[in-house]
Amino acid sequence: MSFVSTRADFSAESPMFALILSNSLISTVPGVSGAGESPEKSLMVPPLDAELIINGKITSVDMTPNTPTGCPTPAVMTRAVMELTGIKPLMIAAGLDHEVTVPHMQLGEKAGGDPREGNAVPQAKGLFEKGRWIGEYLSRSHDLLVLGECLPGGTTTALCVLRALGYQAKVSSCLVDNPVCIKEKIAETAVEKVQKAGLTDPLDIVSMVGDPMIPVAAGIAAGFRGKLFLAGGTQMLAAAAVIRALGNTVPDIVTTIYVYEDKSASFKETAAAVGTDAYYVDPEFGSIGHAGLARYAEGEIKEGSGIGGAMFLASILGYAPEDIRNTIREHVSRYA
Repeated sequence: MSFVSTRADFSAESPMFALILSNSLISTVPGVSGAGESPEKSLMVPPLDAELIINGKITSVDMTPNTPTGCPTPAVMTRAVMELTGIKPLMIAAGLDHEVTVPHMQLGEKAGGDPREGNAVPQAKGLFEKGRWIGEYLSRSHDLLVLGECLPGGTTTALCVLRALGYQAKVSSCLVDNPVCIKEKIAETAVEKVQKAGLTDPLDIVSMVGDPMIPVAAGIAAGFRGKLFLAGGTQMLAAAAVIRALGNTVPDIVTTIYVYEDKSASFKETAAAVGTDAYYVDPEFGSIGHAGLARYAEGEIKEGSGIGGAMFLASILGYAPEDIRNTIREHVSRYA
């Protein structure tokens, strides 16, 4: 199997990688997310991942960037690819519960709320406009943008938004055993809220049951004039669905093969329904010679911090698959 699913002829004179850092309080609900040391500490993951990507290590707390099973966080791999390509990534903070300690673009606002209660993202339209400004700004100096996300619990809010927009989607999970029943119950309640309120405007729907990442990504897509790739799994499909509902051009999406072929999700089918061209990267972590990375092939984590997009970007910039794999293995081995 090839490293990239479809070798399209993309080129870039000035590529950029950016990552939206956000929180949703839905990640603190037990059983929803496997991010962080506990449901409450899942809110710390985006700032800590930013430290890993920018500094190469966690600097604000004393902890290892591995799961209890030894599975490396995707942020370590994103850092490795950024070093390989020489790209200086942009961190975009929008709706966080904890402070970001590394250089970043700060959009402010509160963490997203539980989509079952009240309005989860009352500032959605404002975040969309801020995102549009960022897209326009980045267009001045970059002709290709890979836009990722770091949002624990985001597959659940993605399911809420996708279902509210009329898609019969199934979303992935960073857990080996996808907590489908929990997510379905949350989404059912969220969709009932949207229907009772009679909402049809996509940003109103995001405001009620979404998360802060989605309107920022949709805004960036509206403002960026170069080639845009949304880097992530089923969370970015929700962003793409909102972009389409707003009447804007739907960007391509790139993910890892571990999400693309996740049998508990419907990535391929939902991508087709949304109308986005979807690419995947197959880094063959099962045979890379690292026990923690091999767990990706077993269904743990699968994707995150834009790692699929980062590897895709390195590939289209001309870096050989073995160089990408070797630099990732070297970096994650430092945290063994």
